[in-house]
Parts: sequence; structure tokens; C-alpha cells
Amino acid sequence: MEQAEAFLNECRALNALLAPLDDADFERVTAFKNWTLNDILRHLHVWNRAADLSLQDGDAFKRWATTLVEPFQKNALRAFERDSVNGVAGRALLNTWSEFYPEMAAHFAKADPSQRLEWVGPTMSARSSITARLMETWAHGQAIYDELGVMRENTDHIKNIVVLGLNTYGWTFINRGETPPEPRPQLVLTAPSGEIWKYGEDACDEKIEGPAEEFCQVVTQTRNIADTTLKLTGQNATRWMANAQCFAGPPNDPPVPGVRRIKQR
Repeated sequence: MEQAEAFLNECRALNALLAPLDDADFERVTAFKNWTLNDILRHLHVWNRAADLSLQDGDAFKRWATTLVEPFQKNALRAFERDSVNGVAGRALLNTWSEFYPEMAAHFAKADPSQRLEWVGPTMSARSSITARLMETWAHGQAIYDELGVMRENTDHIKNIVVLGLNTYGWTFINRGETPPEPRPQLVLTAPSGEIWKYGEDACDEKIEGPAEEFCQVVTQTRNIADTTLKLTGQNATRWMANAQCFAGPPNDPPVPGVRRIKQR
């Protein structure tokens, strides 16, 4: 699956960013809910392991998922993730994460894309599972790039996140108890390579135009729409980008304008 290669490349880019850091740097606090770099890496690694387990052994995954009930009820997921890696932090945590993601990518690269996998909600295809891991790595990684004051260099593999964002148009509204409005806006986005990606029928009244990277930032809630150069045409486009959410879970509000940004060195 191309998505497995995209996931691997995104992990490699993040790994290269983190490689020069010392142990103390991993306690730096990001603009994402005051999570530290350690919190983010633990989160990525624990859920990478969970996705791989769901691919390798669905019954074992379901048993593991029962251990999540109490942490979710007590809003103690970060503590659960810390305990899941035995409190490993800093460069040791970086090594733990970086030693596993290539193995996981290799497993998904050989998988049947349509294979149904268990998850903490409805089952999903293997392709959707690895795409979700790509999206999570890219989205949580943005907080690290921002904290370190580094402008991210994206590649066209973010097309997978664009498609995920488009496919969750309806979810954004349904998750908030609203009926998805029609027509769905057309996307006319400029890829990192300069290629134009167009999705949907030509619709002058409902359209989103601009950099694909910024569309990805909005649907993953790493930027407020006000902090982008995206051009919105139409009420449906405006409503969508105000609350876009391409990930599962209860409704999350986007960051307020100006909070999620590249930190000045």
C-alpha cells in the first residue's frame, strides 16, 4: 500500500527532526494541550503498536482494548500511555518509537488493503488504519515542528490526508448532531510539488482554494482557519472549515486563532 510508504516517510522526517535533541528537550511543552514532546511520542508509539496488533491479531487487540475503558473514563489516557512504555522518556523513547515504526510499515505494506481490522470503535480497512496513523503522525508532529521553530517541508504524500479530510466532511457535522449540508464544497488545492489537486464538481458557489498543506492543517485541527491563506467560497465551506475534524472521538473545537503557530527561535 502506498499509504504504508507515506507513513514510513513521515516517520522518517519526524525522526530526523528529533535526532539532534537531548533528553531535556523532550520535556519541552508544545502548544497542543500543553503536551510535551515525550507525551506526543508516547502517544504515537502506543497507538502504532495498537494498530499493528489489530492487523496481526484481532482477538488480542480486543483484549487490549478492554484495558482502555478505565483510562478513558477517568481522562487518564496520558498516564496510561506513559505506563504502557514503562515511563521511558527522552532519547530512549525516541529509540523505542523509531525502532518499531519501520516494522509496522512493513506489515501494512504487505497487507490486503481491504482487510477489516478491529479498532476502538467500528472496524476499519487496513488502508484506513495506516492512513489514520499517517494522519496522526503528521498532525501531532506539527506541534513538534512548531515548538522547535522549524518550517516543515511537506511532500505530496499528504494527499492521503487531503482525501481523509474530504471523506470526513459528513462526519464533521454528524459528530455535532447536525445534518451535513449539500452541496459539498469543491476542493482546488496546490500540492507541495505545485500540482493542482481538484476534488468534486465545479461549483462556483461552494469552494475551498489554496495550499493543500493548509487544508490538512485545518482538518487535523493544527491550525485555525483564520491562520491560513485558504480562500473559502460559500456557507457550507465556511461552516465546514470552522469545525473540520478528520479524526474520531467527540467533537473537538479547533485551536483559537494565533495559538498554533511556528515558534520564533
